[in-house]
Amino acid sequence: MSKHKIAMVGTPCEIMAASKLQYYTDSPIDVKLGLLCMENFSYKYFVNLLKEYDLKMDDIEKFQIEKGFVFLYLKTRETVKIPISVAKRIIRKNCSICVELTSETSDISIGSIGSEDGWSTVIIRTRKGEEIINGAIEREFIKAKDITEPQFNLLMKLAGNKISKNLENIERREFLARPVLYQREKSDDSINRDILESSFLDLKSNVIDVGACVLCGACEYACPDDLITIDDTKPIMKGKCPENCHLCFRVCPRTFIHHDLRNDNSKPIGEFINVLSVKSLKHTQGQDGSIVTTLIDYLLSNKIVTEALIVDKKDHLAWKPYAKITSAIDEVVKAGGTKYSVCPVFKPLKNIEEEVN
Repeated sequence: MSKHKIAMVGTPCEIMAASKLQYYTDSPIDVKLGLLCMENFSYKYFVNLLKEYDLKMDDIEKFQIEKGFVFLYLKTRETVKIPISVAKRIIRKNCSICVELTSETSDISIGSIGSEDGWSTVIIRTRKGEEIINGAIEREFIKAKDITEPQFNLLMKLAGNKISKNLENIERREFLARPVLYQREKSDDSINRDILESSFLDLKSNVIDVGACVLCGACEYACPDDLITIDDTKPIMKGKCPENCHLCFRVCPRTFIHHDLRNDNSKPIGEFINVLSVKSLKHTQGQDGSIVTTLIDYLLSNKIVTEALIVDKKDHLAWKPYAKITSAIDEVVKAGGTKYSVCPVFKPLKNIEEEVN
């Protein structure tokens, strides 16, 4: 059993992958902080789009998506607005089949939708999440207030819109024989039977080749023989799957999902205990009121977790995301803010496994 207790931050698809890792393996992930996410962009295509505005990634101080625009806050103190209708062409393909806005299998979901500037909307989903929020309030890391009915209704409306829009996309893909496995209604027994007959080749044909891969790296991390590699492109296998493994297929967030983890599309934000509007009392930089940074600070400072799995930006390549594990608060603060692009978030867990073994 791992001596590590890790808090991770992730988008809905990454949180689902983490939940499947917890479900199927002895995962070191202990706390899941989920982000509210409408979609993510391809880094490569984003670079090309910026050229149309005579900009480079290195010109940008901060991103923000709201009110139908991508706001680029430049280092020159200027602001550039790109309409979402224009930015849509750089959205990653898999985002069009995601029906989750609010990271429904997290312990705590966090985002700006429904809260005023400087505050974050926090959805408490588990008893563990409730204890974390209560502890952070008690120790004056954060302050909280009830979300108003109009704010809650806005959150529900946007989550519902994402579900209805992308269910239409899923239906269209299924009609074109591009399977969307994770949304298929199947019994747990049927799922187990299918998993036992599946290998990386099935993952490749049903997820990777049809543009459903979320690039999370769960398959790479879970492979017991280190046969799968994933960087900025699709997962690649070098070698042959061992018999009776199936782990890469099990943990992928876009393969079949057991009913314990399955999203109920009739509930736009999923199951929850409470929804609050929260403000940090410790940190001011970052996005969404710096609540993600502040909660990780609380978890590390009070030794509730041993490390955090976060996404930072590469120093030599502006806004290029990469995942890392750290126990240093200053590194967590430095990594604050949404990158709006993805990377294999579970890659650093391989180092943890090698250390344990």
